[in-house]
Amino acid sequence: MKVVGLILGGGAGTRLQPLTRDRSKPAVPIAGKFRLVDIPISNCINSQIRHIFLLTQYNSVSLHQHIAATYRFDQFSGGHVRILAAEQTPDSDVWFQGTADAVRRSMRYIDGEQADLVVILSGDQLYRMDLQEIIHTHCMSGADLTVSTTPVNRAEASSLGIMQVDASGRVQKFVEKPDDEKTLSAFAQHTEDREQFLASMGIYVFNRKVLESLLEENPQSDFGKHIIPEAIHTHHVQSHIFKGYWEDIGNIKSFWAANLALTEPVPHFSFYDMERLIYTRMRYLPPSKINSCDLIQSLISDGCILSGKCIRRSVIGLRSIVGEGSEIEESILMGADYYDTRTETQEQPVLGVGKACMIRKTIIDKNVSIGDQVRITPEGKPDHMDDDLFCIREGIVVIPKNTIIPSGTII
Repeated sequence: MKVVGLILGGGAGTRLQPLTRDRSKPAVPIAGKFRLVDIPISNCINSQIRHIFLLTQYNSVSLHQHIAATYRFDQFSGGHVRILAAEQTPDSDVWFQGTADAVRRSMRYIDGEQADLVVILSGDQLYRMDLQEIIHTHCMSGADLTVSTTPVNRAEASSLGIMQVDASGRVQKFVEKPDDEKTLSAFAQHTEDREQFLASMGIYVFNRKVLESLLEENPQSDFGKHIIPEAIHTHHVQSHIFKGYWEDIGNIKSFWAANLALTEPVPHFSFYDMERLIYTRMRYLPPSKINSCDLIQSLISDGCILSGKCIRRSVIGLRSIVGEGSEIEESILMGADYYDTRTETQEQPVLGVGKACMIRKTIIDKNVSIGDQVRITPEGKPDHMDDDLFCIREGIVVIPKNTIIPSGTII
């Protein structure tokens, strides 16, 4: 049985702005040295799915560069990670209009693989899954379509697709992002005095021919809103329950929280599983150099030079520079694409964090220059704010890519 992996590169990613101002959601760095797209690709490779397509559209240059530099299969083992970008054709001259439309307009390339099953994955989630398990559920149940699901609480349910299943796991009802309490209550499950909801993870296994027919019969644009609810009435839609760690990186707060959760002594998601590696680009950087800095519960990536006073519960990205006496707390430094060889001036600091800075609850995007004695914290500020040098989203300060913050600035 031949299986093809299909990763959805995502739309404009407006809820992750300004991190998606210059890149697509799957290209956003995570855990210091990886990108979000590395997660679904690695899950496919570790599950013996080696024919992978990636659908892209918005701000896709850096994503294309990352894929081209990272995933090269040799001619003996076979396989590929092939990018399918939005394109104009004689049949259509518009952008992808949603997840289902993106797949519909790319089916001619997928058909060329002559696969039996198509596994559709999101490009902006953090999880580790053996996809052969959901494939096994799909085959054993005789389903036309299988949806990977996970139990969530009421607070999470309103932002996800929620479903009801029968005793055999067959999906009976499905609603996308229910926005009222009455609908939510109708989908609640009560077990051992605990209320929970069965949420779609946005991971689907389709029989290829069923996928083709559903897309042809339903001209709508989205899987969660249109294709899946309609398929329940005409096809066998099965639920596969996944009980491991899964986080949808949908906004700035969830992105910040998911990164900081990785710094826990025993995190729910670990990059240290040597049997199921998360792959990324090999950069051949030198080891990080710690001149003088207390490091507490933090992730430090390759090629950093740290001379600060203290880094606590933070994620420090590639080639990060932290000057003498600086304190970093509950923050994400994405690092830099290169080492800065410029001469520092008062108005033009070099890349990295300068001396005697204090940075808390902040995401600093790539290639940011921060001068000396800069203070950045969301304390005493509104939860949503926009400025030329920064923005605040849900209580997290975000410094956009390539920003220059002069010495003495207080944010």
